[in-house]
Amino acid sequence: MGRTLVDLFYDVVSPYSWLGFEVLCRYQHIWNIDLRLRPAFLGGIMQATGNKPPALLPKRGEYLLKDMKRMAKYYQVPINTSEDDLQRMLGSSTLGAMRFITAVDMTQPRYVEPLSREFWMRFWSQREDISQPENILAVAKKAGLSSELTQKLLEMISTPAVKNRLRETTEEAMKYGAFGMPAVVAHFNGEPHLFFGSDRIELLGSVIGEKWLGPVPSVPSPKM
Repeated sequence: MGRTLVDLFYDVVSPYSWLGFEVLCRYQHIWNIDLRLRPAFLGGIMQATGNKPPALLPKRGEYLLKDMKRMAKYYQVPINTSEDDLQRMLGSSTLGAMRFITAVDMTQPRYVEPLSREFWMRFWSQREDISQPENILAVAKKAGLSSELTQKLLEMISTPAVKNRLRETTEEAMKYGAFGMPAVVAHFNGEPHLFFGSDRIELLGSVIGEKWLGPVPSVPSPKM
């Protein structure tokens, strides 16, 4: 059988996208899949679909903070939560960061995985404002990009080509039915299958005929 193409639409403002990203990056070496990372803009999807941030519903926001802490431990992803996270999400724009990742995807795609991870690390572990150019520079350096290349990429983020690419990717996610992130689309048996959220990777495996080995498949499951 051929390999299953799996698209992951994500935005680095989303902690659940980080969880889904890390799990799929682990499974791309175990399952018979080709993982395609698709940087998109969550703000555009929320506006277009009428979805609302969790912080606008206080009880949901309280649950989300507790849930992120549990999920971070379970998935072994270093999300550092605090009570101001929901307001940070509402008050932070990742448009520049997502355009930067898009520019990298268009020109240096091998850096997309480490770069995206470093943006999440910067925002969700180190609690930095990734909308600032100096933080984008720091993230790029940590991901292995040269200063010269980073400057060229920063110049690209204001070009129509990059803006259009990010918009088109975001619109593509919505065509598949996405209303939030992460949005995972498996192209299987001639049709797209949408899965929403980081906790649907097990279901994804079931649909495409792959065995779920837990969120950290390299670590043996404890015996009962």
